[in-house]
Order: sequence, then C-alpha cells, then structure tokens
Amino acid sequence: MIIITPILIALNLLMFLYTQNSYDLSLKYGLNTLFFQKHFYWQVLTSMFMHANWTHLLMNMAVLFQFGVLLERDLRVHLKYLFIYFVGGLLTSFVSLYYIKEIDPTTNLVGASGALSVLFGWFALKDPNLRQGLIITILLISFVPLLMGMQIAWYAHLIGFGIGWIMGYFI
Repeated sequence: MIIITPILIALNLLMFLYTQNSYDLSLKYGLNTLFFQKHFYWQVLTSMFMHANWTHLLMNMAVLFQFGVLLERDLRVHLKYLFIYFVGGLLTSFVSLYYIKEIDPTTNLVGASGALSVLFGWFALKDPNLRQGLIITILLISFVPLLMGMQIAWYAHLIGFGIGWIMGYFI
C-alpha cells in the first residue's frame, strides 16, 4: 500500500502554500547562514519542504511521486522509506551547510531535490539496470540548469546522490 509518498507530497504542498510570496518565511525555513547566526536548527529539515516557485515544486513532486512509489513498493516497509528519505535528506542538508558557510554565504537552499537525490543514489546502487541512467540524470539536473544561468543547488544533488548510494550498502 502506497501511503508515505502522498503524505510527503502533501507536506511539500502545504509548506509551499504557507511560505510562498514571503521572503521572511523563506529565510526562516530555507537553509542559510541563519542556521549558524541565529541557531535556526530546524532549517536542515524545513528546507527539504520549501520550494522557490510552482515550477520547482511541481518538478520535484513529479520526481518524488515516480521514485517514492517505486521505493515504497520495493521496500514494503514504510519506516525504511521514511528513514532513507528523512535521514538522507537531513545528512544532505548538514553537508550542504559546509558549502553555504564556506563557499557561498548568500545561499538560501530550498527544495526536496537533495532528499530526492538520495533516492536516486539508493536506486543506482540497488538496481544496476537503472544505474547509468540515474547517474546521467543526476549530472544533467545538476549542471544543465547552471549552463542556462539558473541558480541551482548542484552540490546538494551530488551530495544527496552520494549519501543515497552509501545508504544503499546498509539498507
């Protein structure tokens, strides 16, 4: 029974509706230097449910639906799926903090794509038939938008993919 993926999609939609058009809420709940300056520690979790605009939200939710349903069906244990998604997403946020603090302190990281990249990495390790396509996909979604001049958290994609790959060894 598929229950976790629709709940995650609903949480993303609710957070987007709550924070859309509010710069202050975007800074409060996105992942940025306020984590260090004002101890906004919740950002490592809430940023996974934030999105910059409707296009960003819809693209990520389409990917979450596609891969979330596959993972939920494959694992058959909802707690394992939640563990991979949340722990992988949190680890991706924590590692991304290094980039934010040391390389680009103006960053406000938002989006589910770090956690989604964890799912990509997990599947790439577990299913050799999907591996090449997922590696190409993660590279394309990480770097093609940069070439088009779009701001994108390419590092969160790569970090998440790596964390998902590593988690695949243990789960």
